[in-house]
Amino acid sequence: MAQKVCSSTSLNPAIQSLPPTLGLNNFRRVRRTEDSGPYPIPGLATDFLHMRVREGSKIRNLLRFATARMRGEGKDSHGRSTRQIVFTGSERGVTKTITCVEILKRKVEGLHQVSKLYYKTVDEVWEASKHGVPDVTIQRTVPAICILLSKDPLNPHEPGYQPPHSVSGPTEDTGMCGATRSRVYSILVRWDR
Repeated sequence: MAQKVCSSTSLNPAIQSLPPTLGLNNFRRVRRTEDSGPYPIPGLATDFLHMRVREGSKIRNLLRFATARMRGEGKDSHGRSTRQIVFTGSERGVTKTITCVEILKRKVEGLHQVSKLYYKTVDEVWEASKHGVPDVTIQRTVPAICILLSKDPLNPHEPGYQPPHSVSGPTEDTGMCGATRSRVYSILVRWDR
C-alpha cells in the first residue's frame, strides 16, 4: 500500500514529512506519470505533430525530426506533410522547449506561433529500499509550456500569438538580449554542421 503525499513545490518537503528514520536516500523513483489533459491552445488541427521535450532530450535530434516534417521531407501515415507542430515541456524542459521553437522558426520561414503557460499534475511513485516500508506517491503541480507553430495563419487576437518573422542574420536586433541572441546563433551554427 502506497502512502500518498501532495506537494506543490519540490520533492524534498514531501519526503521530509516521512519519519526521520527514512530519508531521501532510502527511496528511488520507480514511476512518473503526467496528466494528459487537453492542450491549452484552442482550435488545434487533428493531425498536428506533438514534440514532447524533456530535460534530457537532445535538441539536435528533436530539430532534425521536426524540421524534416515541417519542410515536407517526412510524411505522416496518410502521406501528408506536417502543417502544425506543438512543442510541450515542463519543469526543467521549459527552457529547452523554447530553444527548440526559436531555432525551428529560423530554419522554417513563415511560422505563426501561439504560446501558452499552464500547470500540470505529475504523480511520482517512490519505492522504499527497506522491506515493510510503504511506497510513497507524490503528487506535484509543475509549470509547463505549450507552443504551437503553424504554417497556416492563426487568430492574431489569441493571447500568446506571435506573427511570423523573416530569417535574419545574427547581428540584426530581433528583440533578444545579446547573450540570448549569441547563444541561439551558436546553437544554429553547431546544428547546421
